[in-house]
Amino acid sequence: MIKKIFLCLCLLIGGTAAKAQCGAENDAIKPGETLSYELKFNWKFIWINAGWAKMTVNETTHKGQPCLKTDLQSYTNKKIDFFFKMRDTLTCITTQQLEPLYFRKGAEEGKRYTVDEVNFSYRNGKCIVDQQRTLYGKTDKKHDEMPVCVYDMLSILLQARSYDPSDYKPGVKILFSMATGRAIEKQTLIYRGKENFTSEQGVTYRCLVFSLVEYVNNKEKEVITFYVTDDRNHLPVRLDMYLNFGSAKAFLTDIKGNRHPLTSIVK
Repeated sequence: MIKKIFLCLCLLIGGTAAKAQCGAENDAIKPGETLSYELKFNWKFIWINAGWAKMTVNETTHKGQPCLKTDLQSYTNKKIDFFFKMRDTLTCITTQQLEPLYFRKGAEEGKRYTVDEVNFSYRNGKCIVDQQRTLYGKTDKKHDEMPVCVYDMLSILLQARSYDPSDYKPGVKILFSMATGRAIEKQTLIYRGKENFTSEQGVTYRCLVFSLVEYVNNKEKEVITFYVTDDRNHLPVRLDMYLNFGSAKAFLTDIKGNRHPLTSIVK
């Protein structure tokens, strides 16, 4: 579930090649930024408060160089724990140019607990990806050397927020590669256009709307629709998720330390 929630935040990114292009100018994020989300599930026509998520960005040092460290925590509340318990903690470390260096996800989901780790390095124009998944005490490892850039689900979000979508046309498809801990997967996003969204706090945002889709028997299947502020912050403010057992939503409830003014606010 949390994989789908934050996988869908990975917008505005195309396939890029060569080491020099795996970074980006960080135009959207500064250390100290904190984003808080409320999670809701739909159960028999009733929307239930399901839990919360929080993402923070801070400065750190990794192998002697100054970097950015991003942490994401997501928890279900006690009412939802009875049906499905989720305690996920994700961490990524990137260079100041937002190149991924390290990713870890510890996920307690239901009765299952997994730890995914990914280490990134760059050599001879290739992205070197060493990843592993630990489940029930057993660790499976995988090594890949890719001629294109590869990201994890947090580093792609950080980098994508600095991209300029002003030339995007409704219907355009965006492809990128992501390391999940056990494989490198290709993902597809479709830009839907612009739409206003009003939060439960009464704030109306002008948003860019995207869809994460899957292809089953060559047919397009909507997985998530999400709304991102149409300003230089590119903050995800709403996510609509279509799950096997129903639907879920995530809403941005609090913003601290945003780098730019929220010029997407309509009222």
